[in-house]
Amino acid sequence: MTRRLRGVLTPLLAVLVLAGFGWSAQLDRASIGGTQAVQARFAFDRHPIASLPVAGMQHVRDVHPDYQHIESWISAVGAAAALTDLRDTGRDGDVCLVDPRTDTITVSAAPGTTGDYAPFVLNAAPLPYQRDTMAPMGCLPGDFNEDGKRDLLTYYWGRTPVLFLRTVDDLGAGAFKPVEVAPGGERWATETVVSADVDGDGHQDLIIGNYFPDDTHLLDPQAGPDPNMQMHDSMSNALNGGRDRILLFANGTGGADPTVGFRDASDALPRDVAAGWTLGLGTQDLNGDLLPEIYFAHDFGPDRLLLNRSTPGNVAFDVLSGRSDPTIPKSKVLGQDSFKGMGVDFGDINGDGRTDIFVSNLTSEFGLMESHFAWLGTGRVDEMADGVAPFEEAGDPLGLARTGWAWDAKFGDFDNDGVSELLQTTGFVKGEVNLWPQLQEMALANDELAHDVRFWPRFADGVDISGAQPNAFFVRAADGRWVDAAADVGLADREPARGVSTGDVDGDGNLDVAIAKQWAESHLLRNRCLSCGESITLDLRLPPQGADQPSGEVVPADQVQPGSPAYGATVVLTLPDGRTLTQQVDGGNGHASARSPRLHFGVGDLGDQPVTADVRWRGRDGQVHNRSLELHEGRFALTLGEGR
Repeated sequence: MTRRLRGVLTPLLAVLVLAGFGWSAQLDRASIGGTQAVQARFAFDRHPIASLPVAGMQHVRDVHPDYQHIESWISAVGAAAALTDLRDTGRDGDVCLVDPRTDTITVSAAPGTTGDYAPFVLNAAPLPYQRDTMAPMGCLPGDFNEDGKRDLLTYYWGRTPVLFLRTVDDLGAGAFKPVEVAPGGERWATETVVSADVDGDGHQDLIIGNYFPDDTHLLDPQAGPDPNMQMHDSMSNALNGGRDRILLFANGTGGADPTVGFRDASDALPRDVAAGWTLGLGTQDLNGDLLPEIYFAHDFGPDRLLLNRSTPGNVAFDVLSGRSDPTIPKSKVLGQDSFKGMGVDFGDINGDGRTDIFVSNLTSEFGLMESHFAWLGTGRVDEMADGVAPFEEAGDPLGLARTGWAWDAKFGDFDNDGVSELLQTTGFVKGEVNLWPQLQEMALANDELAHDVRFWPRFADGVDISGAQPNAFFVRAADGRWVDAAADVGLADREPARGVSTGDVDGDGNLDVAIAKQWAESHLLRNRCLSCGESITLDLRLPPQGADQPSGEVVPADQVQPGSPAYGATVVLTLPDGRTLTQQVDGGNGHASARSPRLHFGVGDLGDQPVTADVRWRGRDGQVHNRSLELHEGRFALTLGEGR
């Protein structure tokens, strides 16, 4: 081929390739009905979430002197939100917001709803707390002392988590008593917490994901030399992070002076799991024994999936790994990746009725291009007993592989058609000076240098690293591929965001969303779906300790009785057309933010036809129980007893 001919064909080939990409994008757009059709299915009203300033606003945190040249990097996390029902109204009409601009945790009625209390800030006093060396990272609602009242667990960089136990019905700063989760005064850098019945004894335990090494003075600008202050010891296999914990429920009391106690069972975690840099946690029963498996989303190293082999009082796990062969890249094998896991959620990605796993990673174009994970369940759950993770990665062919520097992700059926969508937050640090070239150099450097902060580039105030990436809103098309429709429905914000929480704040049967932003105003997105189908919402609870056996009656959601969310309970909904929808009560899956524990099923147009809901749960006796319900469209509550 002559040089002149090559000179003509090369640009022609490039044009054809680009045209092909554009054509395929048009096919994707057409497969979900075009922009107008998408806008008819999904619409949201935006409302700012209350955040009470304490001592002015900040846009970067003070850090240890050795880390001042990377203060923006250290300050890149801490925004979180949780939708919950603190007033037992039957709606998820309350918000717990962590705002890094003020380093506060504000509780308020969801904007646009009727609130009978003023917003207030959770104050850990009289427990030790120093605002200039500590910062909140997340808020997890739940009933942690099993008295039937909704409490709030908060976690931090610079100390161990604090439980705010509910004492009175009226909401305000004085309605909670702060108590220690792990007495001893240690300094943890906690990024995520999940509540689940780890050992199958009928009580809710805590799984705590820590990030930076324990006992560091990370946020203390006056601290001296600290041998614990170190960065990741590898860019692909870091195992020097803060130690993850498992705390088993031991005891609890209610009343005006409530208490709670936990027993440390962290030794059950293998070292290469517990020492990872954890940004996301997820629990899900994957083999039907009602013991939660645990997914650890690790930054700078392989994610881990643990098979739960626990018995009451005895915690035990097996580490699972996916099958590999010469055709599969190592990082597309579950448990062997080198990516930057930041968030995890469970759902049916390909509509085959099996539980799949979605994981956010770092996928910045012209930056570091990894891949989000769409782990599709193979259905071969018996392989788990042999140490095999029965999942195969399919993010690329499904259109889910790339968005940007991604964080939390949550599945939810926002138009109630029986097929979930996927909302994902993106963006890292917003500023004026692009430092991606320096970060790329750091990523390619020798691992022996990575842990020493002196060799890190200057990521100080004012730098920009993927600071204007839009959030993603994935819609599954008829051909099975997923298409990002965020720009069509007004969700493509270009401010770094972190947490996602979903729930029905106004009781209209549609899922609403809270988005927690890093160094910007957080928002509630009220769902004003124009063509939504019908939905069934089910609030499953366990009775308070010492309560009489519940009647087992299914009641309207606003008649819910006091009780604990039945984390891990499984519901299989069978629709009139034979399709099945499966969900488990969620105890905080993801990165820092928690969805409502109520199960929300979009069911399309039922008319007068009932659906069957098969419920499985562990009672307070630790035994597995089953019940079949017949439900119509609506919002319901059920307190789960034993022996039914």
